[in-house]
Amino acid sequence: MADYTTELGSLDDFRKGGVHIINDDPRNYVFSNAFEVASKSAPFERVCVAKNLEYAIEIMRAEGASPWFTAAHDEFALCLDGQIEVELMKHAGEAPEGDGAHALDGEPDGPRMGRIRAGRGHLTLLPAGAAYRISADAPSVVLFQTMDGPLTIERWAEICQTGEE
Repeated sequence: MADYTTELGSLDDFRKGGVHIINDDPRNYVFSNAFEVASKSAPFERVCVAKNLEYAIEIMRAEGASPWFTAAHDEFALCLDGQIEVELMKHAGEAPEGDGAHALDGEPDGPRMGRIRAGRGHLTLLPAGAAYRISADAPSVVLFQTMDGPLTIERWAEICQTGEE
C-alpha cells in the first residue's frame, strides 16, 4: 500500500491540483479549486463551484463585514480557511421570493438570535427565514450549501479546469 499524506490548502497556500484519469475520457471531468476561486473574488461574492439542478455550492471570500442575507430555506456555511463570525437575527420582514440567498436592505427587523464563531472546518446552520451577516478580521473562505438564487455568480469559463489540462 502506498502512503498518502493529506495536505489542506488555504487562501495563502494552495496548489491548483488535478484529476488523474484511470480509464475514462478526460473530457468528462471539470473541476476548480475553492481557494483559487476565493483568491480571485471580491469580498462576499458568492461564486458557484458546483451545481446539481437547483442546488448550489458557493464559495465566498469573507473580509470585513458582509451585508445582511436571508433565505427561505436552510443553508449551511462551512469555514474552509480563517475565522468568521456569523450574526443571526430573526427576520421579521417578508420572506424572499424564490430560492437562494437574498441580500437585505439595511438592518433586519427582529430579535437577535445569537452569534457563531467558526474556524477552519466548522460547519454552521443558517436557519430558514433568519437574517445573517458574516464578518472576518482577516481574509477567510466560506463554502455555502444552498440553492441557486439571485446572488449566485456563475463564472464557469474562468474557474473551471478540464481533465485535459
